[in-house]
Amino acid sequence: MTRPGVMVLATALLAAAAVFPAASQTLRLEGPMIQGGLLIGRTDPGSKVTVDGTRVKVSSSGMFVIGLGRDAPSTVAVRAAAGDGKATTRSLEIERRRYDIQRIDGLPKKQVTPSAEDLKRIGDDSRRIAAVRAGASALTDFAGGFVWPLTGRLSGVYGSQRILNGEPRRPHAGVDVAAAEGTPIKAPAGGVVALVHGDMFFTGKTLMIDHGHGLSSVYAHMSAIVVEEGQRVVKGQAIGRVGSTGRATGPHLHWGVSLFDIALDPALLAGSLTPPAP
Repeated sequence: MTRPGVMVLATALLAAAAVFPAASQTLRLEGPMIQGGLLIGRTDPGSKVTVDGTRVKVSSSGMFVIGLGRDAPSTVAVRAAAGDGKATTRSLEIERRRYDIQRIDGLPKKQVTPSAEDLKRIGDDSRRIAAVRAGASALTDFAGGFVWPLTGRLSGVYGSQRILNGEPRRPHAGVDVAAAEGTPIKAPAGGVVALVHGDMFFTGKTLMIDHGHGLSSVYAHMSAIVVEEGQRVVKGQAIGRVGSTGRATGPHLHWGVSLFDIALDPALLAGSLTPPAP
């Protein structure tokens, strides 16, 4: 990881320890207050919670999540209204980040613009993934925290973007970890397998896990998937193996985490990535 990336991650991890004072029993939040971060909130059971005016799902125990996207605004307003009409509001100061932008010109058109047949496949794949991300199950596995699904070299970081022949491409919505073909991949958190696909256009063998409340994770370019749709998995359980299927130049795992359609930074959820011993 580049030195600026290390500094951003270190700052975020320190922020993760910050919790609003326990004196405010109706609204407590913890997590990194930075673009790409995930906040876990707790409030009184039965309360209604909104983020910048949009209502979010609250569990029967008063737990909820907030996702801060790549370009989240500098301030976010969170409001919790209890059943007795009392409300608590917090204005969150969100740390902004700088992202790696690469410009590549002179590429052949066929490498930049997919064919009509490929576009149909891409559209079908996108609809399958979007359908999973639109769900908001009652699971609360996110409360158990996240770990890295494997160790290796961090070859791609969250939020980076390429501009090909002057056309901006979608920012990288996750992290890439380079590892040997066949390296085991483990579930970074508990949940239910929401999608298994053997050959998506861009991502090849693809797996998605539902962690609850609209929070899901995706695993791409795998050489094998060892779980099935609808299966319950626990943190640390084997879910597949590293590969280079789909549009990949070498064996690696693309790992993404999102809250509905808001892409989050997995590195902020899992902490420091320790490379494997020689």
